[in-house]
Amino acid sequence: MNYEDQIEASISRLHDEGRYRTFIDIERERGNFPYASWRSSSGEFEKITVWCGNDYLGMGQNSLVLEAMHEALDEAGAGSGGTRNISGTTIYHKELEKELADLHEKESALLFTSAYIANDATLSTLAKLLPNLIIYSDELNHASMIEGIRRNGGEKRIFKHNDMGHLRKLLEQDDRAAPKLIAFESIYSMDGDFAPIKEICDLAEEFSAMTYLDEVHAVGMYGASGAGVAQQENLMDRIDIINGTLAKAYGVMGGYIASSGKICDAIRSYAPGFIFTTSLAPTLAAGALASVRHLKENQEIRDRHKLNAKILKMRLKGLGLPIIDHGSHIVPVIVGDPIHTKKLSDLLLVNHKIYVQPINFPTVPRGTERLRFTPSPVHGKREIDHLVSVMDELWSHCALNRTELTA
Repeated sequence: MNYEDQIEASISRLHDEGRYRTFIDIERERGNFPYASWRSSSGEFEKITVWCGNDYLGMGQNSLVLEAMHEALDEAGAGSGGTRNISGTTIYHKELEKELADLHEKESALLFTSAYIANDATLSTLAKLLPNLIIYSDELNHASMIEGIRRNGGEKRIFKHNDMGHLRKLLEQDDRAAPKLIAFESIYSMDGDFAPIKEICDLAEEFSAMTYLDEVHAVGMYGASGAGVAQQENLMDRIDIINGTLAKAYGVMGGYIASSGKICDAIRSYAPGFIFTTSLAPTLAAGALASVRHLKENQEIRDRHKLNAKILKMRLKGLGLPIIDHGSHIVPVIVGDPIHTKKLSDLLLVNHKIYVQPINFPTVPRGTERLRFTPSPVHGKREIDHLVSVMDELWSHCALNRTELTA
């Protein structure tokens, strides 16, 4: 058997379908976000504007965050030196966990190397802690949640996206005495739509189910102190486990869960994804701590963020472009074809120095391929004007549909 030929055939299929992913070589410029330098095919660096990053608030460039990281580097060195159990727990980790627990008004929090690992490790471990656990998962949950639920070996039920009638039906079909957990996200990142958190919590209460909420695309940006949509809707006390990231709005790296002291202790004690991996570098924990503390008190940056997203959506809608608008900060423009989506992305980058990555299957369903823009507080009028003008020009050039998709 020729293994290389089989692997090459798999890659070729991606090329044929227009789904092959190309990594753009960029250098971020400290203090100059959203601008960066792009190494073009000629080998030369060119200035571009990043419109697709997950550093939603530009905190990866914030001076307070950078100062905290420099200080931790000078004090503690580069790495943590081990797992959390073996010399890898520093004062930075403990302080950050304390801050995150306070942010979400929970007894405890637990750090992971990413929110993906936090989801995977927690959801795959819960079934071991709660025999016969049934997990009810929204069909559009993130891959990390799907993987964790798949690996736990327990019973699972998939309910139609945000469909409370279907969720109720599934809950009614199962033994009322069986332990249950409903897993969902507050904001779904591809369409930017919100979960009906209150309605899910009501069902969880009625059927004695736990709630597991992924706030990855909301922490830092929503709620009075940036704790997420559950805080914004005054529902944090009804969520049993909250998952969050330090790599998006907080601009650094890492993930976490916030929950009761007993749940965090059990995950800490049983989850292989927590136990058998090197802990976050102290520099990352220190930077994240500074970012969380800063955004707790800075509503102005959240207001600017929401305003810029609203302006961009209004401008693109005014051109008749098919955007999906659920009121969040995410701005998806539907193209509907993987080859056209890649072509648009390439034209934006090469000809206009606008960087937005094409989003194709399996990240989104076939036929809904898109460009996903993420305006930040520092994408100003000049950047928005330029983007809108170029999108208008390219949409006409490519003869794409201008019929608006309504949310």
